[in-house]
Amino acid sequence: MPRGSKTAYTDKQKRKAEHIEERYEDRGVSKKEAERRAWATVNKQDGGGKAKR
Repeated sequence: MPRGSKTAYTDKQKRKAEHIEERYEDRGVSKKEAERRAWATVNKQDGGGKAKR
């Protein structure tokens, strides 16, 4: 899997990251930084991607 690919994440994890990213953007964080922080948060909470293999 190439670095940065989100294919190993479940739909629920993707929705969670999207919601977190929106909240960061509402606070004035740049789009790129908000996305980075959102995925870091999902990884910390859920331990990374959990899609079936």
